[in-house]
Amino acid sequence: MAKERIEDVVEGLATPIAEQLGYELVDVEYKKEGANWVLRFFIDCPGGVGIDQCQTFSEAIEKVLDAEDPIPGSYLLEVSSPGAERPLKKASDYQRFLGENVAVKLHRTVEGQKKYSGELAGYDEEAKTIQLKTNSGLVTIALKDIAKANLNIDFFGTGGGKGLK
Repeated sequence: MAKERIEDVVEGLATPIAEQLGYELVDVEYKKEGANWVLRFFIDCPGGVGIDQCQTFSEAIEKVLDAEDPIPGSYLLEVSSPGAERPLKKASDYQRFLGENVAVKLHRTVEGQKKYSGELAGYDEEAKTIQLKTNSGLVTIALKDIAKANLNIDFFGTGGGKGLK
């Protein structure tokens, strides 16, 4: 059996807890920051996430992590909201945020670029692609080519997103 990534193992433990609490587990990170390893959970829920939701989830996941002990050594546990520019990781994210402005970084060049931003204009589950409406037109990107995608809030009204025609 192939060795599972710590993030995948922990996500499997955390997802049912998040769902039981009425939260969405958006992402899990496990990485070295300075001298410490940090296990970070990003949660969301209707109405947004505050300190009370973070504390509730932290207490619940801590019990499971202590019992299961999936991580060798010590680490810091953090729980946070995904923020306004939340990552898009799952098919449901791409469906949920259709019509929103997104930023996408790619593993490889597509139509001469490795970075795009624009309105998430389409998601094709069968073809495993998204369509972005950018300043230069419509571009189709395979999900396998996406290194990172997130909502891209346009605070200054400088273009992109729903304003593109």
